[in-house]
Amino acid sequence: MKLLENKLAIITGATRGIGRGIAVEFAKQGANIAFTFSSSVDAAIALEKELTNLGVKAKGYQSNAADFDAAQALAKEVLKEFGTIDILVNNAGITKDNLLMRITEEDFDKVIEVNLKSVFNLTKAVIRPMMKQRSGSIINMSSIVGLKGNAGQTNYAASKAGIVGFSKSVALELGSRNIRSNVVAPGFIETEMTTKLDEATVQNWRDGIPLKRGGQPIDIANACVFLASDMSSYITGQTLSVDGGMLT
Repeated sequence: MKLLENKLAIITGATRGIGRGIAVEFAKQGANIAFTFSSSVDAAIALEKELTNLGVKAKGYQSNAADFDAAQALAKEVLKEFGTIDILVNNAGITKDNLLMRITEEDFDKVIEVNLKSVFNLTKAVIRPMMKQRSGSIINMSSIVGLKGNAGQTNYAASKAGIVGFSKSVALELGSRNIRSNVVAPGFIETEMTTKLDEATVQNWRDGIPLKRGGQPIDIANACVFLASDMSSYITGQTLSVDGGMLT
């Protein structure tokens, strides 16, 4: 028996990196997938095909998670297409790093909008159908940067810390309706973005991690499968750090 058999998951920002890893693993566990992407149409078509080949129903939606009305429209379309929304993974995110002395107001606002407001937008869009069916699992992607801070990332850290407080509040509000809200906080995860970095820098980061390696998208995906499935039916309002022991 697959852990997510016949469930429908909405995953935002799923065409690459962690989001893509989550989408593939969810499909392997039997979930139908509605995923969003902002601009990479070719990558979306390829992902749609890969997920469908795993024997599930999958559809990509070009949608801006940071736009309130677009999030509402997305939930309506997904409900019409799939008939249910069981899982929401708020994964879409960006960085615009700079020291506080140099960061612009625009770069601060943009990161808060894409990383934090999108979580509000999508969560608000799915809770009505979830309340109706009296079940649902919401998984919000934070970061260890949101838990410990990081120089040069005040905007990113604020957005990711905000996700933790938001998720705990949602857990308190919707627990009586059997809707769970949890957070995954990835550490250093090796994706196509990190391959552009200098190998010596990456190795230096690995050496500072107790498990002596960077994480892979599958490490995050496995944590999300657990939180999306009935295996975690008595877990809500929690933050699971998947970081190789970085915060220990």
